Amino acid sequence: MADQPSTEPTAADRSSTTDAAAEPRSPGERARRAVEAAWRIEWPRLVAGLTRLVGDIATAEELAQDALVAALEQWPRDGVPPNPGGWLMLTAKHRAVDRIRRDANFARKLELLGREVLTAEQPSGEPEPTIADDLLRMIFTACHPVLSPPARAALTLRMVGGLTTAEIARAYLVPESTVAQRIVRAKRTIAAKRVPYEVPEGAELTSRLDSVLEVIYLIFNEGYTATAGERWVRTELCEDALRLARILAGLLPDEPEVHGLAALIELQASRSTARSDSDGGLVLLPDQDRSRWNRLYIQRGFTALARAHTVNRTRDREPGRYALQAAIAAVHAMAVTGEDTDWRRIAGLYAILAQRFPSPVVELNRAVAVAMVHGPAAGLELVDAIAETGALDDYHLLHAVRGDLLARLGRGDEARAAFHRAAELTANETEHKLLLDRAEHPDTPR
Repeated sequence: MADQPSTEPTAADRSSTTDAAAEPRSPGERARRAVEAAWRIEWPRLVAGLTRLVGDIATAEELAQDALVAALEQWPRDGVPPNPGGWLMLTAKHRAVDRIRRDANFARKLELLGREVLTAEQPSGEPEPTIADDLLRMIFTACHPVLSPPARAALTLRMVGGLTTAEIARAYLVPESTVAQRIVRAKRTIAAKRVPYEVPEGAELTSRLDSVLEVIYLIFNEGYTATAGERWVRTELCEDALRLARILAGLLPDEPEVHGLAALIELQASRSTARSDSDGGLVLLPDQDRSRWNRLYIQRGFTALARAHTVNRTRDREPGRYALQAAIAAVHAMAVTGEDTDWRRIAGLYAILAQRFPSPVVELNRAVAVAMVHGPAAGLELVDAIAETGALDDYHLLHAVRGDLLARLGRGDEARAAFHRAAELTANETEHKLLLDRAEHPDTPR
């Protein structure tokens, strides 16, 4: 997926805050809320770690569910533990031991699992090697060539990102039933083919890298601009994507697109705190206070992008998909204010991206940049050409961009209709509210 159009409504702070009246009043209700929060945050790591132990995704999910049930029973009675994620993992491991004792097929796992349970109870304080990262293992397992590319992405987003099937369906613009079928079939295929739960090496690693990069960026996109719910940003997904991109960059220092993806995520993530105002309202990219952008992330992004360019030159390669998008993000990062943005350069980079990696979403982004350089009429011409193909009929940002360009041309009634259509298509409550506001006031400058 390409970088989002600059006319997209940018996000409110992901941190979920509630006023005193909304706080749960009883200890039991607070405990149940804590269980829900821990489950949402820890579920991907929990299942990934359990899969490493038992060697089967379906069994790992069952054990994780057992731990969830135990938490719902015990936390309201005994209180929320200091380390909810660790409690869930340890409980699930004990359930695994019980299952292994009952199941002869898992008997050979008992000794190893028993040692790990004892280690979890008395931690040594020594971190696991980066290469043994369970989420990374899960990504490469889910991206195995025995699965189709759509199945790889859907399974990884579910197992690593913790996304629901509905969220994945919206990310890919396909029916929810299609995603559910992909995930079920992918799990069955992995079990039937006995796909090893490991990070591959050599040529096999390289062959599976494209899928892995795509999935990591999709995870970041879902975190950066949530497709549904009250929250606009899901920080835990952004952090997972950042961490995984950095892990891959360390693991594969001579793969330019790994560094290109790392650069892109670092540069986009740098804007997070500036994407909302003091009241939690959305702040569009051109209007953001760039002094609030994370300079450390920007520096990391520049460093990763330079590394990608160096490796590409060494190998006499053209920049890849992610390196080109990172270059666009770098142009934004170099502008002191929105007015200083070099839109002509951005339009040129999008033209290259559209030529080498054509897609309707890339073309939509190019239309935004063209509008900034040559005016809204030129951008609208490109957007209308995309709309005529029908490829993005159900993509709300097509209608949001079109509404913005129509508003800038003074065509208020048409802009109002476009914003209403965009609002109908988004499942994110914050975005829905903003788009309805644009529909009510299409002539208000943005």
